[in-house]
Amino acid sequence: MKLAPSELKDFLDEKFELYNKPKFIESDPISVPHRFTKKEDIEIAAFFSATIAWGQRPTIIRNGLKLMELMDNEPSAFILNHSESDLKAFKGFVHRTFNADDVVYFIHSLKHLYKLGGLEKAFIPQKAKQDMREGIIHFRKLFLGKHPPGRTTKHISNVEKNASAKRINMFLRWMVRNDKRGVDFGIWKNLSPTLLYCPLDLHSGRIARKLGLLKRTQDDWKAVDELTQSLRKLDAKDPVKYDFALFGLGAFEKF
Repeated sequence: MKLAPSELKDFLDEKFELYNKPKFIESDPISVPHRFTKKEDIEIAAFFSATIAWGQRPTIIRNGLKLMELMDNEPSAFILNHSESDLKAFKGFVHRTFNADDVVYFIHSLKHLYKLGGLEKAFIPQKAKQDMREGIIHFRKLFLGKHPPGRTTKHISNVEKNASAKRINMFLRWMVRNDKRGVDFGIWKNLSPTLLYCPLDLHSGRIARKLGLLKRTQDDWKAVDELTQSLRKLDAKDPVKYDFALFGLGAFEKF
């Protein structure tokens, strides 16, 4: 489908307006962190929900809520104050390949990050030229530490090895975008929406290629970068808002 640049922008803006509404929340994994009001609770709930966001969305939401229940629905207090005996509650938890061992490792790592200044701080790029790819790399190194268990490393995408990091980019969208429309939280003030990369999955990739926004056939970081550069031409200040349009067209409209 070939559209002139102005027509493409109008089309995607229309779809963004259609899907970026509170009614979108109920059937999406973002509904899990929307049950909380405290910043740290929101970001922890969002981080776990995004981490397990593959498979059927009702299952993702159910398991995200289960994790929060196991943390007494006070995830930040649980992360900071749990005892080792409290971690036994996660025995038997599993979502696809994410299991109790991974949950426990995540809890320990998050506690470490909050002692260092918080989850948001861990994502702030350390180089003079700010780039969210560098922020993701920095976060991964802090989160996994020097000697992570092999099986858990696969749950934190490695963009240095060209992974698309779909779930991390989605989590960052939730935390950073702030358009006051009620879906994304916008509670992280030290990162700009201009830095974000578009989450790339089967739905958004298929639609992006159909609309001429993406030529690369593999769903990897090079494709994420290419797609995001195309979206920045449509809206340099908030390119990732079009994630709503691409996902909605693919998942809901079978475009």
